[in-house]
Amino acid sequence: MENSKNIWQETIDDYLAFISVEKGLSKKTLEAYSKDLCQFSAFMEKAGVRRPEDCKTSHILEWLSHLKRKGITALSSSRKLSSLRGFFKYLLLEERIDASPTSVIGNPRVGRRLPEVLSPEEVDRLLSMPDTKDPIGLRDRAILETMYSCGLRATETVELLMDQIDFDSSFLKITGKGEKERIVPLGKEASYWLMEYVKKARPSLQKRAKAFHCFLSARGKPLTRQRLWQIIKGYGMVAGLGKKIHPHSLRHSFATHLLEGGADIRAVQMLLGHSDISTTQIYTHLDIGYLRSIYKRFHPRS
Repeated sequence: MENSKNIWQETIDDYLAFISVEKGLSKKTLEAYSKDLCQFSAFMEKAGVRRPEDCKTSHILEWLSHLKRKGITALSSSRKLSSLRGFFKYLLLEERIDASPTSVIGNPRVGRRLPEVLSPEEVDRLLSMPDTKDPIGLRDRAILETMYSCGLRATETVELLMDQIDFDSSFLKITGKGEKERIVPLGKEASYWLMEYVKKARPSLQKRAKAFHCFLSARGKPLTRQRLWQIIKGYGMVAGLGKKIHPHSLRHSFATHLLEGGADIRAVQMLLGHSDISTTQIYTHLDIGYLRSIYKRFHPRS
């Protein structure tokens, strides 16, 4: 008899190969799906479910309960369930099942957390923290200015290549989630500090003959996401802002400040690289909060 673990793994491998070609997903996204599905299949193995075709709705509910007992957040459980939905949709397409066991299961309730946003004054203070007389400080100023000017994700920042920067036209060509490309304008301040870094600091950091990434470490290697988090968190502490500062703080502030200034939400969606506008709409809640504060401040009967 064929080993049940092999049946699960072979089916998962077939599914990942299918969506890799069909949807053109990034390697990181495929790895996340693979991890979720392998964890689920291991749980099914222990439950005695030999094949994906034998999985029932009750099994998935047991798995979700198991995740909750382990302390997995509703947000993470919702993402894992989404991986399962795609997997069983594939089995439907392949006519290996008649109905998806996920069809009657709702997503775990996730409380919407509004991102913490810096005021323009707090952004100015944070961006002024690096010592630009030092090559590393100049690099860090360029990083902070570029992330805030363009609303970059952490990964997009550390993976930014020199040939993605157009100083003449002042824009960046960004490769975002799902390998989707977008063009983002580069503001005057960010353009100035990025050029200063490229001319005065990057050559001293570039220890190798070829270094294509823009932002380099003291050893001449591309910065890691972990190091970027440390850099931004460190400047946040030095600035004494009293908030937990992380790379997304600048991205959140970028989006919120645009909306507060009257930018169209569709334009902000394009600048952020969101495939679904519902992802961008979280910032409208922040914008409404801003309008409410203005109303209370200036309306005579607020």
